[in-house]
Amino acid sequence: MTRPTATQIATAPRTVWCLIEGQHTDRTVADLATRGRFVHHGVTLDLGRRPDWVGGGLPSDAEWRIEWVKLYEGLHLAHAFGLTGDPVYQQTWEDLVDSFCEQIPVGHDTSDVTARRTQNWLYAWQQFVHAECFSGFTPGFEERLADRLQLDVQHLRLHLTPERNHRTLEIYSLLLTHLALKADLEPAREALDLLADNAATDIWPDGVHRECSTDYHMLVLRSLVGAIANAEQFGLEVPGALRRATERASTFAVHVQRPDGATPSFSDGDVGHFGPFLADAARVLDRPDLAWVASRGAAGAPPRERSTGFPIGGYYTQRSGWGTTGRHYADERFALFDCGPLGDGGHGHYDQLSVELYAAGQTLVVDPGRFTYADGPDGWRHWFKGTAGHNTLTVDNLDQVPYRPGKPKGPQPTARLVGRWTVSGLDVLVGEATSPVHDAMHRRTLAMVDDDHWLVHDDVAAPEPHTYAVRWHLDARAHGRTTLQVEADEVVCRAPGVSLRVPRGCGQVRIEQGWVSPSYGVREPAPVLVISAEHTRAARIVTVIAAEEGS
Repeated sequence: MTRPTATQIATAPRTVWCLIEGQHTDRTVADLATRGRFVHHGVTLDLGRRPDWVGGGLPSDAEWRIEWVKLYEGLHLAHAFGLTGDPVYQQTWEDLVDSFCEQIPVGHDTSDVTARRTQNWLYAWQQFVHAECFSGFTPGFEERLADRLQLDVQHLRLHLTPERNHRTLEIYSLLLTHLALKADLEPAREALDLLADNAATDIWPDGVHRECSTDYHMLVLRSLVGAIANAEQFGLEVPGALRRATERASTFAVHVQRPDGATPSFSDGDVGHFGPFLADAARVLDRPDLAWVASRGAAGAPPRERSTGFPIGGYYTQRSGWGTTGRHYADERFALFDCGPLGDGGHGHYDQLSVELYAAGQTLVVDPGRFTYADGPDGWRHWFKGTAGHNTLTVDNLDQVPYRPGKPKGPQPTARLVGRWTVSGLDVLVGEATSPVHDAMHRRTLAMVDDDHWLVHDDVAAPEPHTYAVRWHLDARAHGRTTLQVEADEVVCRAPGVSLRVPRGCGQVRIEQGWVSPSYGVREPAPVLVISAEHTRAARIVTVIAAEEGS
């Protein structure tokens, strides 16, 4: 193939920095797309290369179509084209884009979905053009694509979501499209100012995003870092409010990373792996601590603080170290303690005083994730969002707030940190939670002992008798491999790599069926250790949780 002509190059967009390009390089995804097959949320559908973008044959969960029409496949196709030069990948992308434009009018999808699609179209477009084997698109394709992007951006500008993570995404898409397609940079400057105002509101003073979802926090941060990088690339001044909010959010991102490089899935998230992005952010922001967590101790410099807290968002961490004192980085101990609000919007799970614990290269108890947004009769949305689906205490098996698939209504549960005490060999966090649906006060003490294991003391009391239950969710690898053993003075639960010890007298101990969702639409069976005290006004439940080799 020959290189593109000057006319073809002039038609292409100016290059914007794509922070997700390295995440969408799966040749299998590209090959399936050439055959009209698409895989999202664990479901594979045969829809053709010029599919019906609205019609039948789609799953009942609307999230499948939402993910599909964002057309991440374009990045996989562009990558495969650059590797092989096979024109079928370019032809497939043209078919998908053209058929979408023919069938879907501007404004058909919500603004956030449109914003993500416009980003992905820009990213794929520039990636095709930059491939060594590229010789041009089908005549008229780039003009049609550019016209549609301009119309989408005009619609977006008039229909921005009023607040929170969708607004961030949408403004970032405006910025990218203006930089890529407009000769005048003034619209990009205006988008940058809008993004700065939004970030100053959405990133709380402690650095936590207002929705209190660890996964959405990272996605918002990615847009903010991308905005700074692209603004600097095009010579635009970065507003101070945007840079300050991004720095605050980055500090939370540093401390919420597990030693295995994953981000816990608290409140409507998947278990995220943001290492490549954090490495990019470290360069953009000149943050050696980001480089350290991105590389898991291979580059940069360790953060100054080992364990820290974010009092507005209510997240507190315990960490044995950063891989600098004789223990390998991935083997360090780590806890994330949720001792704050549910968060703005509808992503907050009913998980106050919940924890996730990690040690010796694996999770010991894990936040189960989200699985679905669809509120169907199967009840899965409720199960994953509800209090019993988290590592905390239930009262009469009730949720901490009446269930709704989205934003809760009425009085909210409250949680606060009572205090933190740290001495040699002991780091103690104490939190309290109350709920509008019952009269009990729950106090949890989370103590990391000798930078090695945890003692958790749940103290709950109420004027009237209740049934209390503490649940510990184990990882999917424990399914079918978990045992309970009654010993002289304790009940011991063992699963691969972990032991949970409950002193006799704390209550009845059993294992029940649970689930974990590593990614949206994927559900795996996993056991839950339950410690319950029935028909009593007060209960004191103690659990010692530790990594255990050979178990």
